Amino acid sequence: MPDKITIEDLIGLVRNYNPKTNEALIRQAYAYGAQMHDGQFRHSGEPYFTHPVAVAAILTQQRLDDATIITALLHDTIEDTKSTYSEVTELFGAEIAELVDGVTKLTNLQLSSSETKQAENFRKLFMAMSKDLRVILVKLADRLHNMRTIKSMRPDKQTQKAHETMDIFAPLAGRMGMQWMRDELEDLAFSVLNPEARNSIMRRFISLQKESGDVIKKITDDIRFIMRRDRIEAEVYGRAKKPYSIWRKMEEKEQGFSRLSDIYGFRVITNNEPDCYRVLGTIHRRWSAVPGRFKDYISQPKSNGYRSIQTTVSGRDGKRVEVQIRTQQMHDVAESGVAAHWSYRDGVRSENPFAVDPAKWVSGLTERLDSAGDHDEFLEHVKLEMYSDQVFCFTPKGEVVKLPRGATPLDFAYAIHTRIGDSCVGAKIDGIRVPLWTRIRNGQSVIIMTAEGQRPQATWIDIAVTGRAKSAIRRSLRSEDRERFIKLGRELTRVAFEHISKKVTDKALGTAAKHMGLSSIDELWARIGSAELNAHNVIEVLYPELSAETGNEIEPTHAIVGLEQGQTFERAACCQPVPGERIVGISYRGKGVIIHTIDCPVLSDFEDQTGRWVDLNWHSGKHSAGHTVTLKITISNDAGVLGRICTLIGELKANIADLKFLDRKPDFYLLMIEVDLRDVEHLHNIMTALEADSDVATMERFRDPARKP
Repeated sequence: MPDKITIEDLIGLVRNYNPKTNEALIRQAYAYGAQMHDGQFRHSGEPYFTHPVAVAAILTQQRLDDATIITALLHDTIEDTKSTYSEVTELFGAEIAELVDGVTKLTNLQLSSSETKQAENFRKLFMAMSKDLRVILVKLADRLHNMRTIKSMRPDKQTQKAHETMDIFAPLAGRMGMQWMRDELEDLAFSVLNPEARNSIMRRFISLQKESGDVIKKITDDIRFIMRRDRIEAEVYGRAKKPYSIWRKMEEKEQGFSRLSDIYGFRVITNNEPDCYRVLGTIHRRWSAVPGRFKDYISQPKSNGYRSIQTTVSGRDGKRVEVQIRTQQMHDVAESGVAAHWSYRDGVRSENPFAVDPAKWVSGLTERLDSAGDHDEFLEHVKLEMYSDQVFCFTPKGEVVKLPRGATPLDFAYAIHTRIGDSCVGAKIDGIRVPLWTRIRNGQSVIIMTAEGQRPQATWIDIAVTGRAKSAIRRSLRSEDRERFIKLGRELTRVAFEHISKKVTDKALGTAAKHMGLSSIDELWARIGSAELNAHNVIEVLYPELSAETGNEIEPTHAIVGLEQGQTFERAACCQPVPGERIVGISYRGKGVIIHTIDCPVLSDFEDQTGRWVDLNWHSGKHSAGHTVTLKITISNDAGVLGRICTLIGELKANIADLKFLDRKPDFYLLMIEVDLRDVEHLHNIMTALEADSDVATMERFRDPARKP
């Protein structure tokens, strides 16, 4: 696409998919926009109108209708020029004026502001979506072009826009089915927020290409060969995944680049649906399928219309590759998502049977959001909905239940009925008893066991994934355990105030409650006790100058709040919890309480002994670096590497408590390093820095369920 897009260029892009376009109206909009923005310039020094034109060009890639293209050309006129709503209506009609006005209102929303205001603005965003989804399509294209040209902005503005893009616009694009846009938005934001990590991945890619040649071409040729052999007509495309996508998988799987498998993706486009399954059979006969990595979204489409067969196989040289198989119509929806409803092909609105009706899609997305009781719950609902990817599971009667990826039996129980969730005491998946924090996979059958008198536990908040389950659990905890939460919240607040040498008064707490939008001091204490708020939040409201630096560091022996007087505690050696992680205590006679992370597999041994579970929190404030965590790391056996790794850990203000070699080979060392840390953020910073080092092959946090306290 040329740097400067002329009106002829733009008309050409539209005519490629819509020869019957209203060329005169697009020319009129181009001329009007150029006139209105005359004399305005971007941060880069370019004429401002180059931006609306670039946004319109992006939307032509999705073959959108004339009204959307013209809206893109005019989307900043009402906001930034002397143009008015009535003038746009007179010149271009009511439909386009409404769309331009909708984009203008979205531009004025501060989506990265404070939580309460952010929640209210999200409501407005979803209201705009419910009126006409094309408003969001223009806004997403607007954000994409701004991110492509972000380097001309001030550094602080770059960071703000990148965070907003990563948190809101990228997941929204993904939720709407425009995965290509989500990938690019995330990667552009990643290059601003963590350029060193991105550069590290790019260097690894270059190194990999030097070692193994053009893997994409080799595997693409392999797939084409077996398609020809089995006489299947299909197009085959290959690509390397975006650096941020690779980075996210490294973080999720806690694996180094060298151990990460599916960094390449391949797409097979067939002529019809039966051929999709023929291609699948051909590929599985040629290469070994990776267990648990097969998804059939053709028979079970996503809510945004996405249909595709996805499988991962061990391809050439044992490298894992992900393959997507779909028809051209399915591909159009996969590329455009909900926007496929407005797509044109050969001058007529594309009658794609897989395109989702935008009105129904928005209705399905927002109906679950309307029930959210307060700002925090609404925000949680929205973010979970935008990030979710679906898993399909079954009731004992064979009914399908749709849940987001990562959902647990608790989410399943609450999806059926709040009463089932509240009284849940256990679950079976495919006939086998499993802990409540087990992640449900596609196609599994789930049975929920209930008991009269059972009520939700506080630890369920961290086990549940869906907004519906979390809201129901909080609602029950608030009503049934309110007094307990108030008591715990009062104690947490007292300790936090003592830590900054301030006296707790009703006046101070009343002021904090008012500023935080809460109805009473009891409500404030209840929120703190239920872990929805932190006592440190109260300090931040009343004494902002003291909240950042509270003086003395908290020693590990005083790190836990919620123990009974005289009760002792130890950190579990199996999971080595650190401040910032959600925790639970298990009480022992003569040993006090052993602290575990909420996801520690050892907790399954105590599933039927809930009387021994103790609700605990980390002390609010700055902790000292006295919490030991074990890292398992593989490094190159070269001169100076080990010394550099140890120096790097020291530079990050962490102490090496112990170092053991597990294996020594001519080309690498495998070792365990015990590091004393402050909190989970400190741990993340150290792991990120080590992972980015070119001589670190693998690195993970070592946890051993067999370790005893």
